[in-house]
Amino acid sequence: MIKNVTVLLAAITISLSAAAQHQEIHERPALSKEKQQLKEDTTSLLYTFKKGRIYGHFRYFLMATDNARELSDYYANAVGGGIKYETAPFKGFQFGVSSFFVFNIGSSDLSIPDPKTNQANRYEIGLFDVEDPSNKNDINRLEELYLKYSWKRSHITFGKQLINTPFINLQDGRMRPTEVSGLYGEINHNKNTKIEGGYLYQLSPRSTIKWYKTGESIGLYPSGVNTEGTKSDYAGNLESKGIAMLGVTQKFGKKLSIKAWDLFVENIFNSALLQADYNYSLGNNGNLVSGLQYIREDAVRDGGNEDATKAYFEKGSHSHAFGAKLGWENQRWQTSFNYTRITADGRYLMPREWGRDPFFTFLPRERNEGFGDVNAYVVGAGYSIPKARLKLQAGIGYYDLPEVTNFALNKYGMPSYTQINMDIRHEFSGFLKGLGAQFLFVYKGKSGNTYENDKNVINKVDMSSWNLVFNYHF
Repeated sequence: MIKNVTVLLAAITISLSAAAQHQEIHERPALSKEKQQLKEDTTSLLYTFKKGRIYGHFRYFLMATDNARELSDYYANAVGGGIKYETAPFKGFQFGVSSFFVFNIGSSDLSIPDPKTNQANRYEIGLFDVEDPSNKNDINRLEELYLKYSWKRSHITFGKQLINTPFINLQDGRMRPTEVSGLYGEINHNKNTKIEGGYLYQLSPRSTIKWYKTGESIGLYPSGVNTEGTKSDYAGNLESKGIAMLGVTQKFGKKLSIKAWDLFVENIFNSALLQADYNYSLGNNGNLVSGLQYIREDAVRDGGNEDATKAYFEKGSHSHAFGAKLGWENQRWQTSFNYTRITADGRYLMPREWGRDPFFTFLPRERNEGFGDVNAYVVGAGYSIPKARLKLQAGIGYYDLPEVTNFALNKYGMPSYTQINMDIRHEFSGFLKGLGAQFLFVYKGKSGNTYENDKNVINKVDMSSWNLVFNYHF
């Protein structure tokens, strides 16, 4: 990474300072000369680069998995850091670039599968490089590299960038988030209307260090089984020209908000979401919060490959998901009851490499992607102590899934389960301002039949996950 950053800075310096190509003996050193010549000239490209901003981020992550007896346990310590540079605006344009490095500073051997089940590590490897579990040092990635144009409250960005949408999002539960490359913009001219979308042609998923074309990015994570029970074979066999996305969020006063999204993955599938959120004020007694959600998915053409055994979506297949939430909140408390129903029409599929589930019932460290005929229930509660800069959150969920032997509706061999999450976050102040800490504990208990097969247990149920994270931003 240091080599890449050095080359980048050298290129910028050469392009912006032609005089520095030749240094006369009687002249001042180039850096001093540039400082002397700098003036408040906003029409100067040099001024734009000089007045840019640098952002930094250091991150430490301790993760440990405690599996059922006689199955392998794991732990990992990761540390990393990165720098982002963004120029000052120049006629509405800004250039940005960032890079991040990660080191494995003490972990289980994540390249060795569990001896009893031959299953690979699931969680800790995500802190590093899923394609090379033995890599401990050379884990770095050029993340952002973009040109952005802004006008009024809107902007459009071309290049490598971060986006956060229902279907493609940061899913920042490891060391680095998912990144995308393409053209993406937001239009916010009307304060009650937000329109966003674009065209994406490359992705660098969380827990990877490379950039992949759309089809190549699907299948980097474990791919489960096809509807007949044989191992899925779509990894490396999908063809797509890219992703087209469009999202519209419309507010109706302070109470009602409706969002509509469509994600079209050329040659593979289409996903559409419609969601309504309604808040009702109870005056000094807080607010009632509620929401409804519907998602429909359809295969496009052959689902990614003419050979059905190598397709991501079965040709002609589709799925439906419904969601609802109801809760109450005030300045300190947030509570909610959430429900998701995925019908038995087919599996809800969304590449895990691209982001987390958009369901109201999502709890960190597990997903309902890859399943059909699901009933999920989650009760959540949160409490904030502003003066202490402390947030406490808890959630308990019951996920009723199809039998692990029902391959058509259970892609990953996951039994029904109960999940409990406890999340504590603190933001420091004073000398340590910029530092944040998070502790996350997750327990998943078996509720369904595993058919005495430990492959349906390890890293899935009867397990605990311990997470301690420190972030320092400057």
